[in-house]
Amino acid sequence: MTAAVLEVRCLTVEFATRRGVVRAVEDLSLTIGEGEVLGVVGESGAGKSLTGTAVLGLLEPPARIGAGEIWLGGERIDHLPPARLRRLRGRHMGAIFQDPLTALDPLFTVGDQLEETIRAHLPASRAEARARAVALLAETGVPAPERRMDQYPHQLSGGLRQRVVIALALCAEPRLVIADEPTTALDVSTQAQIIALLKRITRAHGTAVMLVTHDMGVIAETADRVAVLYAGRVVESGAVRQVLHAPRHPYTAGLMASIPRLGAVGARLAQIDGAMPRPGALPPGCAFHPRCPKAMQRCREERPPAVADAASQVACWLAIAPAEMTARAGEGHARDGAIQALGSVPP
Repeated sequence: MTAAVLEVRCLTVEFATRRGVVRAVEDLSLTIGEGEVLGVVGESGAGKSLTGTAVLGLLEPPARIGAGEIWLGGERIDHLPPARLRRLRGRHMGAIFQDPLTALDPLFTVGDQLEETIRAHLPASRAEARARAVALLAETGVPAPERRMDQYPHQLSGGLRQRVVIALALCAEPRLVIADEPTTALDVSTQAQIIALLKRITRAHGTAVMLVTHDMGVIAETADRVAVLYAGRVVESGAVRQVLHAPRHPYTAGLMASIPRLGAVGARLAQIDGAMPRPGALPPGCAFHPRCPKAMQRCREERPPAVADAASQVACWLAIAPAEMTARAGEGHARDGAIQALGSVPP
């Protein structure tokens, strides 16, 4: 187990509204080690992007961190003043956003934006910054990097713009990169290239990556571990192979069943009935129980705690119940044995 670069402990993100406080993310915990890619997956509205925004310190009112802690490299950062957080965000945290065209400033050339970021966070002269920027563009697979330095974002294709955004996120050698849907706006062939590039670059630099996506295929190809979010909470987490091939939570199983299978000609895709509840209108008990085909009465009344074993962590009464039944059976056998022993004692 590598040293933790990012630790999110019991994070709650809430919105102050006229009707009270609405919690969009609640009691969320996750850890990412050096050189590790953690995939954060779930439907729209699950709280994936909001979690990444909170880690970066980019929440805007009325959103705020209501509880919990965020630690980067052993330093707590969620309570830092804005100026200190800006320096950390540029130097030790990078971001790759969903739409590369909006992530880049249209009024400045690619070279201007890379050089400015490098000089703002590293002790480099203008010539050194330009040389580093060209090297980064070459490393991210941008052809003719010297020429691309003098071009504006609108003059590049979507795939090239995303490569520039990756170079921009890595130019100050950050410890952590938050990648929010980095392949959504790209065609399928370009998606595969960006996924391969992200894996190679982060491994080479030893960078921890929080990969936010709704695409289970991207998770399977890129991530080392995965955290599945539903209604602002982690319902299952663990190694990618374990979670994707042997899901323990019905929501994770539903996500996997909805993926088309090669060779399954004519077969209907499975679907999860219903829709995710609004943050301010969560049902009692497990938030997934109205959509769960295996829901029990207990699921409707009590929120399941997260329990962990050697392979994964899951918050589901179906996963907890067998252990409870075994424990109760053991208690029953012990009680019966004691009664029998008392009955054998002569008066």
